[in-house]
Amino acid sequence: MMLIYTIEDKAAWTDLINRAAAYDFYHTWYYHKLDSPEAARLYVFQEGEHFIAYPLVKRAISGSSYFDLTCVYGYTGPISDRPFDAQDKDFLSRFKAAFLEILEAEGVVSVFSRLHPFFNQDLLLESFSGLFPNGKSVAIDLRVPIELQRANYHKSYRQQIRILREKGYEVRESKSAEAIQTYAEIYTENMKRVGASDYYLFTPSYFEQLLDSEEYESKLMLVYLNDEIVSGGVVICTNKIMQVHLMSTRTEHLNLSPPKLVVDETSILGRSLGYEFINLGGGLNFKEDSLFKWKAGFTKLFMDYNSWRYIANQRVYEELLADKGLHADMDIDFFPLYRYQKPD
Repeated sequence: MMLIYTIEDKAAWTDLINRAAAYDFYHTWYYHKLDSPEAARLYVFQEGEHFIAYPLVKRAISGSSYFDLTCVYGYTGPISDRPFDAQDKDFLSRFKAAFLEILEAEGVVSVFSRLHPFFNQDLLLESFSGLFPNGKSVAIDLRVPIELQRANYHKSYRQQIRILREKGYEVRESKSAEAIQTYAEIYTENMKRVGASDYYLFTPSYFEQLLDSEEYESKLMLVYLNDEIVSGGVVICTNKIMQVHLMSTRTEHLNLSPPKLVVDETSILGRSLGYEFINLGGGLNFKEDSLFKWKAGFTKLFMDYNSWRYIANQRVYEELLADKGLHADMDIDFFPLYRYQKPD
């Protein structure tokens, strides 16, 4: 049986997340309420005590009576009360049948979801079409001695971290209103500098709410120089995994790359709190670009990172493409393609 919960169903959503064998903060009710309060859905297939839950965001398709499903910003994908490599295959098959039935009933044309590199979600979705390799995600293993961890840093990183400390840069944690306001300004400056869309121009209120949840542990790790905040990032900790989220730096301090100090100090903190991994993520739009290479300078641990790009209604999908003057064979890495906006 497939059930659908919304943001109004906080207790049920939270209970399922807490019962999952593995989850990250991206799956929580709180994060979905912050990101997409009107459209967030938790699709749940349940038999007795066993369940599979898939958080998604339902969107109307303009000019049609149809919908599609996408995910919130971050690494989501399905979760379950059992690891996917320990699931009963018949249970997975029944999930598939129930999920396809609900997609048809809801008029869903396509589903897009970033998958979590730690959770083996491919084992659930491989019986569908649409698994798409997005390269690698970069992670740091905190279970090894810190000397070995730092030995995996690029030589220039070790030098830069040493220089940052010598010059008086230091990392402090703060959640004061003043610190959040300042960091939001730095983040906005950073996003405008790189030409990010308006979606990524988060307000101080967004940061305050992100840092205020009781469903996960969060830390605002800030780099100070002479008591001035010059860089930092949000570190969110869930189930042995630390996610370094939304890092940014004042333009005049970019040459010394103070976020490298944030990563190193986060690894020290993570060990003291019993965390096992730092997930640094990948590059922009899944590419092994300069951002990916920056992250890869910390470690030799790379994890396969996939997305699920599923077409539930092929006929309608192709009709929507034709309405936009597009076709499925175009060499454009974008899904669903009918939402692609041609450059001016």
